Amino acid sequence: MDSDGGREQRYFFRYLIRAVVLFTLVTLACLVLFNQTATTRSQFQFLTSSFSFSHAGNEEFGLEELLKKAAMPDNTVILSPLNEAWIEKGSIFDLFLESFRIGNRTIGLLKHLLVVALDQKAFDHCLGLHLNCYFLKTQGVDFSAEAGYMSTDYLKMVWRKIDFLRTILETGYSFVFTDADIMWLRNPFPQFYPNTNFQVSCDKFQGNPFDLNNAPNTGLMYVKSSNQTIEFFKFWYKSREIYSAKHDQDALNMLKHDPFLREIGFQFKFLDTAYFGGFCQPSKNLNLVHTMHANCCAGLDNKIHDLKILLQDWSSYISLPENERDSHPPSWTVPQSCG
Repeated sequence: MDSDGGREQRYFFRYLIRAVVLFTLVTLACLVLFNQTATTRSQFQFLTSSFSFSHAGNEEFGLEELLKKAAMPDNTVILSPLNEAWIEKGSIFDLFLESFRIGNRTIGLLKHLLVVALDQKAFDHCLGLHLNCYFLKTQGVDFSAEAGYMSTDYLKMVWRKIDFLRTILETGYSFVFTDADIMWLRNPFPQFYPNTNFQVSCDKFQGNPFDLNNAPNTGLMYVKSSNQTIEFFKFWYKSREIYSAKHDQDALNMLKHDPFLREIGFQFKFLDTAYFGGFCQPSKNLNLVHTMHANCCAGLDNKIHDLKILLQDWSSYISLPENERDSHPPSWTVPQSCG
């Protein structure tokens, strides 16, 4: 039989082993919890940092990350501005997104869309739609309300746009800029001019894409990043000092004749309204139309009214048998309120 001393020694070692095992388990649990907490904290800090950047809109690194995410293989992104006035249910922005969904080979382009929110509510709304969203904040300016045409806030907004687009070009990205009151009915990229650094839509198209008498509309622009386009956008933005009472489009209409453009090798090319139409000069053949713009129209309610009809016209057109679309394409029933 074991002596009392031997029995006590075995009990001691047994309790010692149990204590070591318990201590080890507790230590491992603490390490796991610490790592999870550190990871969670790191993830939270990352998300908070990302949101803080997106909210402030003032860190180039964050903007470049968003551009990289949205870009096509050739580093082209689609940019569209958004403010609170355009986010209500049934708003212009809803119609804009709907056009991508019902257009011909356009829905896949949404992943390349970067929405440039001009206020907090527009930014939150964009995030809720799971789109690529960037908050372009301008100190001392509230862009949330509808800016009346040629109002002080309107002018600040359009000139801020030009400066921001220059930033995009300087990062090495090309862009298609589109206002949200432009309906994307067909994929426009095959219809854009090849080997052209700057092409812009028109209110009135005279028939020749090189004709400087065409009336440009900056609601739709396809601009490729190059030394010439960067210099031009700097020149364009600086012109606000001369044309302080005019918007970017009026200034562009004057700058298109400036000798400086020839000096830097910059050339305009204007998009045919047969393919890139609008209410100013509607594209008559629905077999050709790629985008339609609610231009020459004042007031959100009027734009929304006619754009809804436009999308109904388009839905009726695409529901026709192909042979009927080809031989007897219908025409637009708009503009109405915008007429």
